[in-house]
Amino acid sequence: MGLVMIFFGAVFFNNFVFNRFLGICPFLGVSKRLDTSVGMGLAVAFVMTLASTLTWLLQKLLDLWHIGYMQTIVFILVIAALVQFVELFLQNVSPTLHKALGVYLPLITTNCAILGIAILNINLGYNLLEVVIHSLGASLGFTLALVMLAGIREKLELSDVPKAFAGVPLALITAGILAMAFSGFVL
Repeated sequence: MGLVMIFFGAVFFNNFVFNRFLGICPFLGVSKRLDTSVGMGLAVAFVMTLASTLTWLLQKLLDLWHIGYMQTIVFILVIAALVQFVELFLQNVSPTLHKALGVYLPLITTNCAILGIAILNINLGYNLLEVVIHSLGASLGFTLALVMLAGIREKLELSDVPKAFAGVPLALITAGILAMAFSGFVL
């Protein structure tokens, strides 16, 4: 039961975009198209889960060597290396998706949700299995947020909206409404 609560808690109750307000830059930047949102969500899921697992293991070494103060630097280096791997992989396997993600793909390195979950897993005292489950849930929640906003934004492109609200203003209003809806999950 505990692992199920950790997973669904990360997806809905403590969603990194709507409840913790982390990862907003790629959330707003990539959520214009549904296919791009799914691609970014998968890339973030891969990096988030693998980075959390690796950083949890590295934290054990940092604690063993009494150099816990190096946590942030080590975590950022791990995340940056994983993002480079994902970028090279996408460039070779799916150049179209790589081009569509554009500048937002390298920005995964500075996505505060990636670093946030790595540090949060340590602070919550999760074991390795709980880290993997929490990271998968958080990445699914991030992907869910991206896909939901992208779907709504695609529909809104076909709608007649006042010129002052077109584009980013309407995206921010929509994101705010989604955040309020997700806050209803919190007890």
